Amino acid sequence: MTKGDVDTYQENGQWKNRPEGNDRASTTHDTKADAQAQGREMAADRGVEHVIKKQDGTIGEKNTYPRSRDPRDIAG
Repeated sequence: MTKGDVDTYQENGQWKNRPEGNDRASTTHDTKADAQAQGREMAADRGVEHVIKKQDGTIGEKNTYPRSRDPRDIAG
């Protein structure tokens, strides 16, 4: 992850958002959807990548903000 990228993950039954480089989560949520929405906003505000992990800890999705920074040439 690039410095400051936002990681959305599940830990101890709660979904959390943690910017890369932080020791602790910045936000905690009861649902993955709520955590994803907050993580997306955090990543967009910072202009970094949002890494969304599945419950098992593997990467499920990555989104780059702003979209023009995405090195992949994929529509969508």
